[in-house]
Amino acid sequence: MTKRALITGITGQDGSYLAELLLDKGYEVYGLTRRSSTVTDERIAHLRGRVHMLPGDLLDAQSLMEAIEESRPDELYNLAAQSFVSTSWNQAVLTGEFTGIGVTRVLDAMRKVAPKARFYQASSSEMFGKVQAVPQVEDTSFYPRSPYGVAKVYGHWITVNYRESYDLYAVSGILFNHESPRRGLEFVTRKITDAVARIKLGLADELRLGTLDAKRDWGFAGDYVRAMWLMLQQDQPEDFVIATGKTHSVQEFCEVAFGHADLDWREYVKQDPKFMRPAEVDLLVGDASKAKKQLLWTPEVDFRGLVTMMVDADLARYGAAVTRRVPQAPVTIPD
Repeated sequence: MTKRALITGITGQDGSYLAELLLDKGYEVYGLTRRSSTVTDERIAHLRGRVHMLPGDLLDAQSLMEAIEESRPDELYNLAAQSFVSTSWNQAVLTGEFTGIGVTRVLDAMRKVAPKARFYQASSSEMFGKVQAVPQVEDTSFYPRSPYGVAKVYGHWITVNYRESYDLYAVSGILFNHESPRRGLEFVTRKITDAVARIKLGLADELRLGTLDAKRDWGFAGDYVRAMWLMLQQDQPEDFVIATGKTHSVQEFCEVAFGHADLDWREYVKQDPKFMRPAEVDLLVGDASKAKKQLLWTPEVDFRGLVTMMVDADLARYGAAVTRRVPQAPVTIPD
């Protein structure tokens, strides 16, 4: 019997990789999409015709119930959120509605319409914030340092609450930073690789960043969505930290990215106070021992491989765009 999956946030980085994974495994895949005046499905354009898109919004409980009724999912992956930490400072209430309360709406709709479905909640390492232990594991105390992190903590605990209160198969994946060529341009990793490509091709001459000292545990999104799927294949619902266990600074990311394009990052990177956060998270590094033991999950792409993959993708993207804009020389026909 063909399994059915519903993905909220299917047009995002993780949603696109997860949809590919599930399709490869023979799933019938449904995606929830918000009404928008701009095209937002470029990450899944290559999957058009293979996924069923349903209208819905995490702010609208009725639309969620209707989407679940139509898709009748065996698995429901809640990846939708206001996911940019910097924006959460300017839109704290909206972030709380989408990233926090929105999880309750999805869980409540599933509880009423498809209580036998298995539910995955996208939790985040930003919940650890001002870290209380290094490295961070499943039972490390949370100390979020942004409205985004606070909202994610709510989403995490409401998932635990619904699991225990209503006997739902509901789990949270506490995923550390995971990137890819499909990462949004507002995120620092993609901001860096995009700038490297533009500078290399003569389209820009500098990159302005905030702190260079912040350290993160960066992995590849394609590896991490595999862990999401594995979490829903277990006999019992449990939460897992997903991470590489290795930490690198923003400066190191710059060094590898610019170096891959034969550029010296120190000539182009400028620190700008306007990109500093009101409260910075200095060090995040996860211990995924539980996932490695119980899920048999290990990341396949290392830090350098991730950075160079992203730089190459942006170089190719800008190179193709430049090529399209270069006028062709006129053809001279001899007399």
